[in-house]
Amino acid sequence: MFESCKVRIIDYGVGNTASVSNALSLLGVKAVITKDKKEIEKSTHLILPGVGSFGEGMTNLKKNGLDNLIKNQVLSKGKKILGICLGMQLLASKGFEYGEHDGLEIIPGKVIKIDNSISKLHLPHIGWNNVNLIGNHKITRGFEKEPIFYFVHSFHFVPENNECVAGVCDYGEKIVSILEHQNIFGVQFHPEKSHDDGFHILRNFLSI
Repeated sequence: MFESCKVRIIDYGVGNTASVSNALSLLGVKAVITKDKKEIEKSTHLILPGVGSFGEGMTNLKKNGLDNLIKNQVLSKGKKILGICLGMQLLASKGFEYGEHDGLEIIPGKVIKIDNSISKLHLPHIGWNNVNLIGNHKITRGFEKEPIFYFVHSFHFVPENNECVAGVCDYGEKIVSILEHQNIFGVQFHPEKSHDDGFHILRNFLSI
């Protein structure tokens, strides 16, 4: 079904690359986990996974020269990209986790800590949450009911333009959970750990 897809999972030292690759294998897709620039340039679809802090993620991308390569492939070449968890957050302009850090600035916005001062909900936000789908987006097409996904995070993406928001969850405040802008996609949750609904998101991305 996805024979024409050349999927490259970007390996920059802070991503859960193996679990993403295993999920894609179950969909019949053989993805390449790589930080090799020439290999990444062969892609049709890029996946930027990630766990850990914003600053560490950006440091590792820059150290390997991957920050500018990703921007070129996505913004100039029009490659599809899916950011997962920290990978979605790194698409932002800036992150404010342990200081202020420049992001990839692929989708203008900032990454800030979830405000639990009123809700007193535990951080990090770990576990299953329903996501309210917004608008008509390619990444969320085909869901017949409100999906549920697995989250692990303490910070969240606040975009400058809400038109790119394709889904939100409620965790004391509205948390942007799915982003879509042209060829750029992001999910705050882990689709590779979210069973059928997560695989639905991955299928949608690969079919674009």
